[in-house]
Amino acid sequence: MRSPFLPSRGVSRATLGLTLAVSLALGGCGQTPAAERVPFTPATDDAVLAQVPATATDAKARERAALRRALGARADQLDLALRLARLDIEEGRASGDPRYLGRAQAALAPWWDAATPPPGVRLLRATILQGRHEFPAALADLDALVRESPGDAQAWLTRAVVLGVRGEHAEATKSCAALAPLAGSLAGAVCQAQVLSLAGRSRQAYALLSAALARGAHGADEEAWALSTLAEAAARAGDTERAAKLYARVLAMDPGDAYTRAAYADLLLDLDRPRDVIALVKDHGQDDNQLLRRVLAEVALGSQEAPTLAAELASRHTASHLRGDALHAREEARFALHVEKDAAKALKLAQANWEVQHEPWDSRILLEAALAHRTPDAAAPVLRFLEASGTDDPGPLALAERVRKASR
Repeated sequence: MRSPFLPSRGVSRATLGLTLAVSLALGGCGQTPAAERVPFTPATDDAVLAQVPATATDAKARERAALRRALGARADQLDLALRLARLDIEEGRASGDPRYLGRAQAALAPWWDAATPPPGVRLLRATILQGRHEFPAALADLDALVRESPGDAQAWLTRAVVLGVRGEHAEATKSCAALAPLAGSLAGAVCQAQVLSLAGRSRQAYALLSAALARGAHGADEEAWALSTLAEAAARAGDTERAAKLYARVLAMDPGDAYTRAAYADLLLDLDRPRDVIALVKDHGQDDNQLLRRVLAEVALGSQEAPTLAAELASRHTASHLRGDALHAREEARFALHVEKDAAKALKLAQANWEVQHEPWDSRILLEAALAHRTPDAAAPVLRFLEASGTDDPGPLALAERVRKASR
């Protein structure tokens, strides 16, 4: 589930992305506490610590650089700090690079540890914490925000996202209900549909959102957000042909939508179309999530490029851990299971991930890893969750039944 930045009455597609995921997409396995992080010192002076893209023609990159210089001279300029933090968050979502969350935090440093920071700081702090999967801390800020400023649509949406990712669907639905009169009926419907789909009731989500879209014309950004959500609901409901068409339509509208690109790639992988996956993601390998889909596709084809690409992704995981980040446990579990063929490692990662978040892919990878490891009882928490959620999506139901049979 995604948390875009909302303008006064619409949705900005520029910030839609993983959450990091989805992706992640981000608690227990989400982020090493600051006190426990060990600074990384390179062994040699010529070690490459990061590859920074050229910025000469990137207006937003130039703006970020100018803001950083201004704040370097005087850090307590609130308006500039809020603008820079927001731009960094947007860039992190677009690029899939979690280091931008750290840069956003640095911009907010004068207020970061304040018990009652300015509302704009509290909202962006919650957004950064959400991106790191520090969900309890994010919710503490969001709960305070909606108490203090009940008309803040962004706070309600971000709260719905965090609660939805955690599997607290009833509370997430309440936040969506509060959002609708503030951000518009379509934004409220997208929020509600996302929560329904996360709960495994994707056919209901599809019907609700289709009706909302049919009620009138909408802005392009808002429509793209809604169509991406509609595609995800269709995919989870088993209508793969409709989902593929919708995903392609969204990417035609917004080629930079990393979340939709990854979701479409997952659908194509499930449809055994690895060549189409490669064509979809090959030019987006700077994003770890897109690279994972490329690796999975290359492995499925048995291509000569698979080992090199897999080694590259493994090295990125290692570098992420050295930085104190562990934001991709779900993706690492998929890599361990389907690329490294290490069921024990995959199960451990999937279990740690389940402690933090309960989205459909979180349940799927734990069910798959438990089956591969031949320890179906390890997936018992997922089975209980699916039953309590009342899911009727065919994918998780079929996988859950396989786990139950293996347990007998």
